[in-house]
Amino acid sequence: MQNDISFKEQRKAVIEVAVFAILALASKWVLSLVMWRYAGPVSLFFLIGLITIYSRTQGRTWRDMGLKKLEGTRAKLMVFPQMLMVMAAFAAAVAITVFGGQAIGLEFMGAIPEGVEDRWGAIEGSLPHLLLWLGIVWTAAAFGEEMFFRGFMITRLQAALTGVPFASVFAVILAAAFFGYGHVYYQGLRGFITTGAIALAFGALFLVFKRSLWPMIFFHGVIDTIGMVGLYFGTDL
Repeated sequence: MQNDISFKEQRKAVIEVAVFAILALASKWVLSLVMWRYAGPVSLFFLIGLITIYSRTQGRTWRDMGLKKLEGTRAKLMVFPQMLMVMAAFAAAVAITVFGGQAIGLEFMGAIPEGVEDRWGAIEGSLPHLLLWLGIVWTAAAFGEEMFFRGFMITRLQAALTGVPFASVFAVILAAAFFGYGHVYYQGLRGFITTGAIALAFGALFLVFKRSLWPMIFFHGVIDTIGMVGLYFGTDL
């Protein structure tokens, strides 16, 4: 009986991952036909809403998937050194893929994809655009991406891969590959490799931090904010 229950839960997790992955791709594609620049953020809002409703029907909340309550002063203060670990992992992932890629002859790793300019070029010197994207950074990017790609995808992939050797490793790799693919539409192959490597680092730390998303959320928001402000002033940060 216990094995039957475990198999049913595992099958349910597989279906959940598949359905929400398809919804993520389909919703972004549909929205890209009418709002290319904002298709990603809007589709994430849609997904987070659906997952929230669905998870409640299953007796789960976002606390179970990484938005843990930080109990006490020590837990809150620990977020800062954890953010430093995230920063180091982020820097290593970027350096290895961008500079390492060029070192082995992948010259495209050193070029900024044209889609980046198309998507964010309007920010330079435009305060309304900067404020709009900062709002998106702290909602769809910092919270939305971490909640979906790390919190939901990794925890449900772990459940789907129950009994498989190195299940957590595969969960992190699969979630990272999906995250990287989600950036291909405007960053190309370079974006897939770089953001995929960043997602690997973030996913691994998500598990190291005992499924706490807060260090990744805060760092994600900070690093993207720095990038947006740099674009506003016309500098490459």
